Order: sequence, then C-alpha cells, then structure tokens
Amino acid sequence: MKGSLTYSKAGVHVTTADRFVEELARLARRTHQKGIIAGVGGFAGLFRDARSRSGLVWAASSDGVGTKILLAARPKELEAIGIDLVAMNVNDCLAVGAEPLIFLDYFATSRLRIPQAIAIMRGICRGLKEARCTLLGGETAEMPGLYRPGHFDLAGFCVGVVRPETRLQGPPREGDCLIGLASTGVHSNGFSLVRRLWGRSLTPSLKDELLKPTAIYVRPVLAAMRRHTVRAVVHVTGSGWQGNIPRVLPDRLAALITLGSWPVKPIFAKIERRARLSKQAMFSTFNMGIGMILVVPPREAGAVVRFMRLRNVRAWDVGRIVRRKQREPQVQFIE
Repeated sequence: MKGSLTYSKAGVHVTTADRFVEELARLARRTHQKGIIAGVGGFAGLFRDARSRSGLVWAASSDGVGTKILLAARPKELEAIGIDLVAMNVNDCLAVGAEPLIFLDYFATSRLRIPQAIAIMRGICRGLKEARCTLLGGETAEMPGLYRPGHFDLAGFCVGVVRPETRLQGPPREGDCLIGLASTGVHSNGFSLVRRLWGRSLTPSLKDELLKPTAIYVRPVLAAMRRHTVRAVVHVTGSGWQGNIPRVLPDRLAALITLGSWPVKPIFAKIERRARLSKQAMFSTFNMGIGMILVVPPREAGAVVRFMRLRNVRAWDVGRIVRRKQREPQVQFIE
C-alpha cells in the first residue's frame, strides 16, 4: 500500500532472515547425529536418543522477546517481559507436541541493576509455574560498552519431551479444520514496527495494551492433545500467519482462512490504520488475535472448541485445509 510503513521499513528484513535460516540449516546438518527427527527451521528441534531404551523424543527451542523489551521500564512491565520470554519458548515446544520440562535463561546488560533483574526473573518464574516447567539455570552477563545504560537483552532455552499420549497425529489432511486460540494481544512480535509508529507518543493505556504478556497455552493444549486428535499445532509468532502455517503443511495443501470467523482485537485495527498496511501485510506480521492454531479432523472441530472454552481459552473454527493448486499461496483468505 502506497505510503505504508512496512516491517522492512521499520528495520526488520524477514526475507533476509529466511535466507539465513536456510543456510544455517545446511550447516547444521553437518553436525547431525543418529536420532535427529527435526532440525533447524521448525518451531523446535526433535531428537530421539538411539542409545536409550525409553524411545522418548526430546524437543528443544530457543527464542527471545525482541524489541518489545525497549518499552518495559516499570517493575510490572519488566515482569510481563519475563512471562513473554517463557511463553515464546514453551509455546514453540508445544507446537511439536512436547511438554516443556526445563528452562534456561540468558540475561545480558550493560550493568546489573538488581531491581530490574529481579522483576524480570519474577516474571520468568511466574510464566514457568503456569507452564509447569522448571528453571534449571541460566547466565547473567554484564557487558559495559555493548549495551546502552539501562538496556538489556533476553534469551530463553527450553527442553521438553514428546510423550506417546500427546504425540501429534499428523500430517494435516485435506478437509481438516483450523481451530484458532485467542491471543492476549500483540504478543512478542512486530514491535520494531510498533515503536516506529508511535515513538515517544505512546499513551499509558496504549502502552499497557501493547505490553500484555504473551499467552501460555501449555496446559489446555496438552490436555486437548490427550483427549482429541490434533494433527498439527501452529505458534503464530514472527512472520504471522503466512510465515508460520506453511511450516506444518505439505506442499500440496493450503490453509483457507475465513475472515470474520473470530473477533480481531482493536489494537490491530489501530496499527493497520496508523501504518496504512494492507490486510496481507498485517497477517504476515502480526497474530491478528490468534496466538495458536490447532489442526484437527472436521469431526473433532466442535468438540475441541468447546473443550478450550471450558478451560477459559476463547477458540473459534477459523478455516480449512484445502488442496493447493500450482503456484497458489499456502495461506489464502476468504470473506
């Protein structure tokens, strides 16, 4: 759209990152040992220890919070960032059918400020308690000269296990339904664009809306996996719908999304108007009110929606898996 402020104009080059991941995956394959099921490029890596009799499959993920951390200053805001860090990692493990078990954090700053660090760690521990995951260790690094005074960065690392009762029953099939689970808001992606849009003019109420912690879906989704047939799980993070749904689909299939089948939060309309972005650009950058998508057989769709709502997770049937024609995109929209 003419005159729009895109993610790339805000300084985030998704296509460059995609090319890097492709090259990284090629390099990583040189390190592979027997037992690798899924390596670089998925929501989380998967590994089966061939030397163990248990046959358990282990999952590992790593992620950060991005430039959302630049908006956080007060203790409550910093605590929310800690929750974000946990959510980004445990939800990625969940997307491969894994139950998160242990977590490590990395906190880097110019100078260690105890109140700031404690507020963040309090949030991390809150998030881990919600996910029933253990903080096993981490690293705190003071690096004067690398970060501006008061600035910091965070990374998380999560290890989980794929148990037989929660193993995904994939791959997705033509006719399967897409069950969208409500996000709490923007979650932890798109903030380089958001900060460019508002700069220092953020009102307190808008800032509070933007800093709502990312939803942690572990308990309800694991419960759904035990009770229902779940073929695939999509964690809607960076690159939005277009970047994440194709990660779980065979090339011959596409997702047909029904616009209007769920309520899009007002914050996304504000961003769309201010940035003058097309719907296509919005869906390729933000979660648009859906933080996680479960791919289930059509016979299970209604039951899964009810199951989630009984656990206080708003859920909607937002689309279908369809056969993909040559050169068609893997994520399509209808009104």
